[in-house]
Amino acid sequence: MLRPYCCTNGYSRFQIRTRADYLYAMEKMMHKNWWKALGVLLVLYGILAGMLIPLKPNLVSASPRIATLGETVTLEVVGYNTSFGADAGAVQAWLSAGEGLSLAATDVAVIDDRQAVLTFELPPYLPDRAAEKQTFPIIINSPADGAFVDPIGLTVRQENAAADQATAEAGWKATALRKGDLTSTPFITFPYRGHLAETIRNIYFHVSLWFAMIFVFIAAVVYAIKYLRRSGAASSELPGVVSLRDKADFWSVSFTSVGMLFGVLGLTTGAVWAKYTWGSYWSWDIKQFTTLIALLIYAGYFVLRASFPDPEQRARLGAAYNIFAFACLIPLIYILPRLSGNSLHPGAAGNPAFGGEDLDNTMRMVFYPIIIGWTLFGFWLATVAYRARVLRESALS
Repeated sequence: MLRPYCCTNGYSRFQIRTRADYLYAMEKMMHKNWWKALGVLLVLYGILAGMLIPLKPNLVSASPRIATLGETVTLEVVGYNTSFGADAGAVQAWLSAGEGLSLAATDVAVIDDRQAVLTFELPPYLPDRAAEKQTFPIIINSPADGAFVDPIGLTVRQENAAADQATAEAGWKATALRKGDLTSTPFITFPYRGHLAETIRNIYFHVSLWFAMIFVFIAAVVYAIKYLRRSGAASSELPGVVSLRDKADFWSVSFTSVGMLFGVLGLTTGAVWAKYTWGSYWSWDIKQFTTLIALLIYAGYFVLRASFPDPEQRARLGAAYNIFAFACLIPLIYILPRLSGNSLHPGAAGNPAFGGEDLDNTMRMVFYPIIIGWTLFGFWLATVAYRARVLRESALS
């Protein structure tokens, strides 16, 4: 009886060929779908890093906020994510008056990790002779927390200015900050903004979803244009085969559906953010209003398509309407809010968007990757929707 030829490792030729084919198929699939895996990994990275990295230590409150020149003022401060107790004897504080001008606290009494009492002996004059009042940010430094600044600080009024500039600055130079007095935060943190606090993390969801929505809608309008360009040409496909013209329509519908999903998620996360920062989920702010109009225009795209039973007429009118909807999108969500005057939403006139101090380098390490991740994930969802539509159309024909 003949035995099948076996290799030294125990696998038959058939098994080796099967394993080789399997590995080749897996390798081919990975080369083809690498961007899908990248999108999922970037979204997971953004969610985990965005939720787990702590905010930088800062002050939640300081009392009092107003003081008189020439007197000793005692500030009771309450910290956020602070560890004053870890280095009670090494905590330092200053009132900052500008470059080369600051006033060191004569005493820092630590109560616990979050509470401390700062004592300052204010000079008789402000460093700015022309000012009636001046606000001095509070700088606190400790080995456990690093250095951080409370921008609200302490406001001091001046009734009589110094006779000369040197006299005005004398009291603010004697204990001024020197090189090496401040230490960096010993761990990775996101910036603390008093009016946002922990809700600053929503930028990785609310804002990044809007960016991804724009990119997905761009893809939708590109395929809408492709459909209109191909609609005049005769189809060369066999009966029962989806034509290139119809594929462009299917892609446009799929991308528009995903764009609407991202838009609704962006509007929802924005409403939640507004509740914590503005006090209400919906305040009819110009940015909220114009964004709602833009999404309602895109919702009309699906209503329009559902109104026409003829596939070709539905696709042609839908493609034209898709171009119109995208042409309305940018003015509604970007241009009009900036032209309307003041708005509660950052990025409008009188209310600048996140700047370098708000969206710092640590946040950029998460913000930009998650935008790419949401975009790739959106394209993957559109691919799934497109394949489902092709299968449905093929089954019907």
